[in-house]
Amino acid sequence: MNRVFFILIVSSFAVAAFGQFGLSSDMAGEGPMAALSLAALKAAEGAVTLGLGLIGSMALFLGIMKVAESAGLTDALARLLRPLLQRLFPEVPPGHPAMGAMVMNVAANMLGLSNAATPFGVKAMQELDKLNPEKGTASDAMVLFLALNTANVTLLPTHVMALRATLGAHDPAAILPTTLFATFWAAGLALLAAKFGGRWFPLPQGAKPVSQARAEGARPAAPSRGLLLLCLAGLLAVVPLMLLWGRILSPWIIPALMVLVLSIGLWRQVAVYEAFVEGAKDGLAVSLRILPYLVAVLMAVAMFRESGAMALLLGPLARVTTPLGAPPEVLTMAGLRCLSGSASFGYLSAMLQDPAIGPDGYLGILLSTIYASSETTFYVLAVYFGAIGVRRIRHALLVGLLADFAGLIFSIVICSWLYR
Repeated sequence: MNRVFFILIVSSFAVAAFGQFGLSSDMAGEGPMAALSLAALKAAEGAVTLGLGLIGSMALFLGIMKVAESAGLTDALARLLRPLLQRLFPEVPPGHPAMGAMVMNVAANMLGLSNAATPFGVKAMQELDKLNPEKGTASDAMVLFLALNTANVTLLPTHVMALRATLGAHDPAAILPTTLFATFWAAGLALLAAKFGGRWFPLPQGAKPVSQARAEGARPAAPSRGLLLLCLAGLLAVVPLMLLWGRILSPWIIPALMVLVLSIGLWRQVAVYEAFVEGAKDGLAVSLRILPYLVAVLMAVAMFRESGAMALLLGPLARVTTPLGAPPEVLTMAGLRCLSGSASFGYLSAMLQDPAIGPDGYLGILLSTIYASSETTFYVLAVYFGAIGVRRIRHALLVGLLADFAGLIFSIVICSWLYR
């Protein structure tokens, strides 16, 4: 991460300085270097605002997570997916709290609930860090979990569908099949890269995963057979419901989740209020801990974009990719998406409002699919690794960028086939 941070800052300075030399002295105060300074300051302020804004959602969802843990719900979800999770994460004991947190994170991402996915993801990283023999260095399980976040199979891209509906799309859900196709293949490639990339980015010698016998964290009480069957039925029912009535059901998901978890907690005689408050305290602490990391990453990203370095990088590529169905707007969206969620969403909104593009044409659907099929990789790195103090990220950044690139390629493939 040190090299990435340095490259972003230095390349931004170099591009802005080159543009500054061509200005007269009376225009120097409004030139590229002044814009770069302003972008750095505004990004730092915005990062603090964003970090403080995370406090509420962190406290809410980690409070719900604590109730779910105490009631045995997270263990029930982990047991349902145990065959897959054990193959993906052999170093994580089946009953460890990390399993339940990862399941909740993946489920939230599948349903487009990014605000809920982040607290669960931070909780999972904290639990994975307990199994990490080399503190400060990303373990294989952490890199693999990051791959699941940057390339998660998405059933319901909630935010994009809502934007398309607001802008008058004839079929706001037209991106459901394209997003599902793109994220399915992107997730597969990202998981393979995370699994096999560790060979080129090995852990320090002598570092081995903690054995199951030494794994920290007590195993929650085993749920009843009836509870397991209830969870299984719920998971199986989610997929067709989201595909058919996703827009109608999406506003119900978070309130229904809260009621379901608290109700099961009371049924299993959990002190739900005390458990919720205990989890919310963790959310407050985590939100404050990640603030410096957010400031560093978002400031560097804003400088890279404002200096024109990103446009300089993507411009020559656009001349090659336009005949292949990826005009400059597509590359701009792909570049913004991996750097900034708010900037990419604002760009998507502007493009869909352009009469020459619109929400229902090929380019409008493609831009929507790219946004829904990729992730703000640098933000995820800053939040997840910042929460546990990881500085040596190994191949995590490469995996995240590969997932974004795969999402871009498969979005172009499916949209060209269906809508071009």
